Amino acid sequence: MKDPGTEIEFVRLTEVSPEEITAHMSDPRMAEHMPLLKAEWTHQSTEGFIQAKEACWQRDGLGHWAFLSGGAYVGWGGFQKEGEEWDFGLVLRPDSFGLGPRIARKALSIAKADARIPYVTFLLAPSRRSLRGLERLGAQQVGEIDYDGSRFLKYRLDTD
Repeated sequence: MKDPGTEIEFVRLTEVSPEEITAHMSDPRMAEHMPLLKAEWTHQSTEGFIQAKEACWQRDGLGHWAFLSGGAYVGWGGFQKEGEEWDFGLVLRPDSFGLGPRIARKALSIAKADARIPYVTFLLAPSRRSLRGLERLGAQQVGEIDYDGSRFLKYRLDTD
């Protein structure tokens, strides 16, 4: 795990090496809790992923970042508008899972300062064992949904 005292930076996905993202998403451990990660992740997957996330920035003025700890890439995540809701996702490298709460708090402070975002949703795979972190943030489970053929637990956190 990265040093917990190291500064966390949010940068655009275009500012990190695509090879870093490809290596991260190709790690077989990632698919354990990512039901939508059904196919092999390739360099082309990374290119399409970055283009799609950059399109969110263009369309919505908010999107996904790459997260750096001490200047090193540790994962990606951010906000994506799904209909009228803003969904927050966080995908860290396995050796950086411990940084999740710090990164989430920093990202959620951005949502709380944005008047367009009265609440944030989280979609989690049912395989997730511990959901206490979300509950500590104040998120509450609002049900289960089917998204692109996979079942997810849906949580909501009011930001006002």
